[in-house]
Amino acid sequence: MASRRRTVEVFTLSFLDCICCGFGAVILFYTIVSAQAGVQGTRSTDALQAEVNRLEDQVQVGTRNLAVLHNQIEKTDSETASDETRIRSLASTVENQHEQVSTFAQNSVAKRAEIEKLEADIRSLEEGKRRLEAGSLDRTPPGQQVAAFRENGGDRRYITGIQLKGKRILILLDVSASMLHEDLVTILRLRNSDDEQKRNAAKWRRAVDTVTWLTTQIPRDSQYQIYTFNTQAHSLLPDEAGKWIGAGDAPQLARELANLRAIVPAEGTSLYNAFAATKALAPLPDQIVLITDGLPTRGKSAGLRKYVDSAARMRLFDEAVGQLPDKVPVDSILLPMLGDLQAAHRFWNLARQTNGTLLTPSKDWP
Repeated sequence: MASRRRTVEVFTLSFLDCICCGFGAVILFYTIVSAQAGVQGTRSTDALQAEVNRLEDQVQVGTRNLAVLHNQIEKTDSETASDETRIRSLASTVENQHEQVSTFAQNSVAKRAEIEKLEADIRSLEEGKRRLEAGSLDRTPPGQQVAAFRENGGDRRYITGIQLKGKRILILLDVSASMLHEDLVTILRLRNSDDEQKRNAAKWRRAVDTVTWLTTQIPRDSQYQIYTFNTQAHSLLPDEAGKWIGAGDAPQLARELANLRAIVPAEGTSLYNAFAATKALAPLPDQIVLITDGLPTRGKSAGLRKYVDSAARMRLFDEAVGQLPDKVPVDSILLPMLGDLQAAHRFWNLARQTNGTLLTPSKDWP
C-alpha cells in the first residue's frame, strides 16, 4: 500500500505572534481612545477656563465698582457732615431771626402806640386849626386879632419885650435841621426819620407856635411878610414874595399857616441869605423878628469845609449882619441849642446895635 505523503504547509505565524498582535491592537485602540478623551478633556477645560476668566473679569469690575462706591460713600458722609453743620448754623440763624422778629414785633407795638398818639395829636391840631380858621375868618375883625392863638383867644401877653409896632414887619423863621431838637445827637437821629416825625418834633412845633403867636400880635394897620430860611430864604407864599400882606387879610394868613405846618426842617443855616432877602422887599421892612436857635453854619454859598468850628460860625454871623438894611431893629427869639456858647452874646450884640430885643423864651412859651 502505497504510503500517504504528508502535505507540508509553510506557516510561520506562531501563537505568540498572534497574541502580541492582539495586544498591540488593544494598546493601539486604548491609545486612540485615550487621545480622544484627552481632546475632549482639553476642550472642556478650555470652556471652563474661559468661564473662569470671565468670572475673574467680573470680579475685577465689581472690585473697581466697589472702590468707586466706597469713595462715593465717603464723599456722601463728608457732605452729610457738612450739611449737618450748615443745618445747625441755619437753625441758629433762624432762632436769632425769631428773636429779632419778636423784638421787632414788640417795637412795632410800641411804635403803633406812638403813631396812634401822634395821630391823636394831629387830629387835635387839625381841630385847633379849624377853630383858628373859623375864628379868623368869621368872628374876629381885621387887625390885631386877625387870628386867635389859643382856643379861648388868649394872647399870652405875660411875655414882654417883643412888641410888634412896625408898619412893615418881616418875620424870619429858621427851618434848618437844627430846629428839630436842642441836642446834636437827637438831631442826627431825627434827620433820618420820616417827615411826619420831623414835623412833630417838640422844638419845631414850638417854633411854629411862635410864628402863630406873632401873627396874632400884628397891629391892624400894619403889613407883614413871613420868610423861612435854611441855606436859602423863601416866602411862605411864593406868589407873594417881595410883597407886603395886609394884617387883616385872613385868607392869606390861613394859607401861610397851612404852608408853615407842611414844612420839614432840613439842611444847614445861612443867615447871610436870610438877611440879604430883606433887601428884595419894597419898601424895606421897619421891623424884623428873627426866630432861630444859634449861629449860622453856611455863608452865601456852601464852603469847602464839611464842618465849621465856633470861630467860623461867628465869622459867618458877622458877614450876615452886614447884609441887613440900615436902621432896622432886629428882634431875635433864640431857641435853645446845646453847645452853641457864643450865640447868645452875638445875638445880644445884634439887638444892641439895631435897637432891637433878644428873647430866650421859657420852655412853656408861647
